[in-house]
Amino acid sequence: MLKNKVALVTGGGKGIGASIAKEMAREGALVIINYSYSEGAARQVEKEISEEGGQAEIVRCDVSDFEAVKEMIGDIVKKHGRIDILVNNAGIVKDNLLMRMSEDDFDKVIDVNLKGTFNCIQNVTRIMMKQRYGRIVNISSVVGLYGNAGQVNYAASKAGIIGMTKSAAKELGGRGITVNAIAPGFIQTDMTGALDDKVKAQMLSAISLGCFGDGEDVAYTACFLASDKARYITGQVLGVDGGMRV
Repeated sequence: MLKNKVALVTGGGKGIGASIAKEMAREGALVIINYSYSEGAARQVEKEISEEGGQAEIVRCDVSDFEAVKEMIGDIVKKHGRIDILVNNAGIVKDNLLMRMSEDDFDKVIDVNLKGTFNCIQNVTRIMMKQRYGRIVNISSVVGLYGNAGQVNYAASKAGIIGMTKSAAKELGGRGITVNAIAPGFIQTDMTGALDDKVKAQMLSAISLGCFGDGEDVAYTACFLASDKARYITGQVLGVDGGMRV
């Protein structure tokens, strides 16, 4: 579905981002795997893609730094001539109850998750508008739709991404650019694996399909939204949550 496309996946070295990067490579895209700290993990994803016959590169950049993002985007375009797909996946968590959450922990989550998404969209949009073509897929969360105790900062960032998605879709549609969001539910990653069994059991009871999702479930959806098969879909938030909130 993505043959000859150039795709940038932020936070592509781990978890959902790694699954998206690998699946987009399988679909024919040249995948740029962005990472901030986990170089070893990013190189491992690059290696796995290469071993499967795909194309991938890694690039280090803190997406919360506007100038660094501008430089990263510029370097990719200078080397490859274009960017067709942007997947805003980079994100962090710093959970705590509202009354115990530090200002620093609130700010850091907003800076990476929400401002990082803005930084990437604004800088890549300049390229996509000239191309009159682009696919932007933002990774939000069911927490951004319904909230979650102990995650005021994370929920705010993911809800903000939904608003940003809808607004950007209205602004960019006339230039051939679609902007959509995915709201994953409980996806099995290192991050969710750290939760205790009681919390996992409670979450499982709320999922209609009776099982947790895998990174591939989100990756398949991201590939579809990034493909020309989804050319008439924009401004949407697609839940990949196993019926968590039906």
